Amino acid sequence: MAVWLIRAGAHGEYEQKFLQEKRVYVTWDDLDVNLLKLTNREALLEAMRERYADAKPKTIINWASQIWPFAREMKKADWVVMPLKSQRAIQIGEVTGEYQYEPKGPSPYYHWRRVKWIGEAIPRDHFGKDLLNTFGAFMTICRVKKNNAEGRLAAMRTNGWKRETAKGIVTAKGSSADSDEGSDDDIDLQERADDGIAKLILAKFKGHGLTRLVDAILQAQGYTTWRSPEGADGGADILAGAGPLGFGNPRLCVEVKSEANPIDRPTVDKLLGAVSKFGAQEGLFVSWSGFKTNVQKELAASFFRVRLWTQKELLEALFAVYDRLDEDLKAELPLKRIWTVASHDGEG
Repeated sequence: MAVWLIRAGAHGEYEQKFLQEKRVYVTWDDLDVNLLKLTNREALLEAMRERYADAKPKTIINWASQIWPFAREMKKADWVVMPLKSQRAIQIGEVTGEYQYEPKGPSPYYHWRRVKWIGEAIPRDHFGKDLLNTFGAFMTICRVKKNNAEGRLAAMRTNGWKRETAKGIVTAKGSSADSDEGSDDDIDLQERADDGIAKLILAKFKGHGLTRLVDAILQAQGYTTWRSPEGADGGADILAGAGPLGFGNPRLCVEVKSEANPIDRPTVDKLLGAVSKFGAQEGLFVSWSGFKTNVQKELAASFFRVRLWTQKELLEALFAVYDRLDEDLKAELPLKRIWTVASHDGEG
């Protein structure tokens, strides 16, 4: 099998469509041409020049190098790796169908392949740093050949997608020479930085320690909190109320999970019961390993009662209040802000 990196839009805007329809798409706008009827890559380049007249020549070549393999080189039984934007996790699928062209679209959904999702919302920290760097390439579609990715992903699947062990992180000898992936200059630096911060949090705030970190963030946001001691929490890890005494609104009932697997809907429903039990108004569920991909959609009816924090939202909340955190906690989690150029032309 081959392993392919594929993104559901620069901002994850097509993510739910990919997941729900069990398909992966080429997401370049207005590319209404059957790739199988093009005789070679030059024909694709010409078709793209016609449709993207304002794009630079090198950009057209870059895009074509990603689009052509989707139709011509990807095969049934290959695997696709899709980094999620809705949470800090990786979705992995197996290609089950041939390339399909739908002339009526609508744009940009002309080109697709059917997949079976075999790894659902796998936390990013389950993968070795070298694999994460590879998955952080700015390319929208590319084959992953570095770092024995095929063998390591197959081993992770056999092990139930648990965290890679040091023994399993073995780089294939000479594998980087024939890779289609970009250089280190093409890596998403923010994603790489967030991975490093997440690794530090995982090391410093294990188990109930993650509750301590969430508690500190809520206090920095202006809440007065009560934190459950380690052990049975009776349905709430943290109770939080607005104002200096905590008697103001909103009143939150908070559950924090640091376990290694994504949380399912029944577990979230227990928090809704705790909201009523403790006389709170809203619930906040913080899961270090994220949530099953259907949870957000199914909880739409409870939008005004519960919020879900994955690593993504937890980091965003941490960054927003970092300067207001207790000095001792900042000493445990030393961070600094770095600015860098954000623009690139690797995606459709």
